[in-house]
Amino acid sequence: MEAYAYARPTTLDEAVSVLAAHAKEGRRTQILAGGTDVLVQMRSVDREPRMLVDVKHIADTNRLEIGSETVFIGSAIPSAILNENQELKALFPGLIEAADLIGSTQIQGRASIGGNLCNSSPAGDTIPAIIAASGVCVIAGSGGTRRVACEDFVTGVGTNVLGADELLVGLEFPTPKGRTADGYLRFIPRTEMDIAVAGAGVALTLDDGGTCTAARVAIGAVAPTALLVPAAAEALIGTTVDDEALAAAGAACTAASSPITDKRGTIEYRQKVVAVLCRRAGANARDRALAR
Repeated sequence: MEAYAYARPTTLDEAVSVLAAHAKEGRRTQILAGGTDVLVQMRSVDREPRMLVDVKHIADTNRLEIGSETVFIGSAIPSAILNENQELKALFPGLIEAADLIGSTQIQGRASIGGNLCNSSPAGDTIPAIIAASGVCVIAGSGGTRRVACEDFVTGVGTNVLGADELLVGLEFPTPKGRTADGYLRFIPRTEMDIAVAGAGVALTLDDGGTCTAARVAIGAVAPTALLVPAAAEALIGTTVDDEALAAAGAACTAASSPITDKRGTIEYRQKVVAVLCRRAGANARDRALAR
C-alpha cells in the first residue's frame, strides 16, 4: 500500500519542480495551503495516497501588495489576516465579507480565499465575490506564469483549469478608484457556518451624479460553477441603481441560474433567493460607492 508523502517547498520553482516530477511519473499531488478542505476530504471521501505540497512557506503565495493600480493577494494568506486589514476592507468590503463567512474564527486562521477558489465548490463563498471584483488568477507551472480571469478558472464541481504541474500563486485585482465598491451576500439555512443555498456578489462604479458606469454581478450555489451574469450588469449600467434596476438585475440572475433541488432548497427556491440576494448586495454596493 502506498503512503502519503509531504513536501514543503520554499520557492515557486521548487514547488513547480515537485509537481512536474510527480505529474511526469503519473503520481498524484495535491496542494496544501490552509488544509481546511484537504484534511476534511482525506478523512472522509478521498483517502487515496498522494504527495501533499505545502505552499504556505513560499514568499509569493504569502505576498500581499496594495498598489495604486493593482492589489495582489497571495493564495496562502489566511482569511483572518485579510479580515483584519483595514485598507483591504475599505477597498473591497464585499470580498472581505465573503472571506469572513468561511467557517469559524479558528478556521479563518488557516483557510485562504485562494484555497476556497481551488476547492472549486459551486457554493464557495469567495468565488462570486472574487469574480465581481474582477479577480485574475496568477498561475505558475513548468511552462511559466499565466493569468486566467476568475470567472474562467472553475470548470465544474470540484474541477478547475490548474494542470498537474501548476499552482495558484495568488489573485490580482484592479485597485478600485473613485466611487467603486462591492457587496456580497449569501443565504444559509442556519445562522452561521453553513453552506450557501445561494450567493451574489456585485461591484459597481458610479459617476459624480450617482449613475452607474460599470458593473459586475456574479452568483454562486445556483449552477455547477459560480457565474458572471453580464445581463444583470447591463440592467444596472446607466441607472442610479434604483429599485427598478435592481429588480431587473435580480431577474437576470434568476434567468442565468440552473440550480438543483437538494435538502437545502428546491430549484424554484434558489432561483427566487438569488434574485433577492442580487438586489440587496447591489444596494449595499451602491450605498458604499455613494459614500466614497
